[in-house]
Amino acid sequence: MGEHVKQDWSGSRFEEVDFSGSRFHNVYFQDVVMRGAWLERLDIDGELRSVVINGVDVAPLVEAELDRRDPDRVLVRATDAAGYRAAWEMLERRWSDTVTRARALPEHLLHARVDGEWSFIETLRHLLLATDAWVLRAYLGQPAPYHPLGLPHTEMGEVDGVPHDRDARPSLEEVLAARAERMAVVRRVLDELTDDRLAGSTEPVTAPGYPESESFPVARCLGAILNEEWAHRLYAERDLAVLQARASESEGAQA
Repeated sequence: MGEHVKQDWSGSRFEEVDFSGSRFHNVYFQDVVMRGAWLERLDIDGELRSVVINGVDVAPLVEAELDRRDPDRVLVRATDAAGYRAAWEMLERRWSDTVTRARALPEHLLHARVDGEWSFIETLRHLLLATDAWVLRAYLGQPAPYHPLGLPHTEMGEVDGVPHDRDARPSLEEVLAARAERMAVVRRVLDELTDDRLAGSTEPVTAPGYPESESFPVARCLGAILNEEWAHRLYAERDLAVLQARASESEGAQA
């Protein structure tokens, strides 16, 4: 089985190629054309925009079905300050339920990865970094707000001043304490948010760090946090179900 990492195949042609059993992670398929494709037992998790299959754009259908399954999902697409506050209240509530679910597992499982994805604790560490980057730095203008336990996204190389300790193994309580502080900051920011401010832009932060020094739409900064919190909680819930099954199997074997 071949490993193809950080390669650019833009404009390539694939014909009579067998991708059975392959795994694609962080790949881009913009302006891709497939003809004579056989899709069976295909599992895709990602952003869908104008995905036409056999003449049908399935992206709106998928979005509508996901909204039907979980009506809270529409809150993350808030367009005004009150909507952002409602979305954050929902996210805090649902993360509280997820953390309660995680606490029921042995802590070593919260450091375990499922199918190569981040562990539960790594997920929480990444959300620390996301909050520091998009709320404390980009929105509030703090040049270096990074918590030492923050975890950058996998594709991000080392950036001057940004924590990059991928091997750290903090306890759940350590990470939750840091998360509580950061979530309180977001709550305060959204409590003070007005529609005029939401429609504005940030002042560039010139010190080295992430994101880079530029002005961003406020809606992009705060919307990034809503989306990060929503998406990563779903990933966490998905993997906690697998870990719960492992825990049950282990208990059964020991009985």
